[in-house]
Amino acid sequence: MRLHLVDGTFELFRAHFSPAPDRPKKATVGLARSLLWLLAERAEAVTHVAIAFDNPIRSFRNDL
Repeated sequence: MRLHLVDGTFELFRAHFSPAPDRPKKATVGLARSLLWLLAERAEAVTHVAIAFDNPIRSFRNDL
């Protein structure tokens, strides 16, 4: 068994501000692509994935 823990808030933030074409769903698509890549990568041999998201509170990300 190989478990990967993913910071979902960071991945969404990174995908949203990526240089990908501007469209309303790019954060969701970016997160999904990252996870699919992780699951397909043979070198990682992932069997389980857990994703955690921050609580919707005021943080440094609001200022960014």
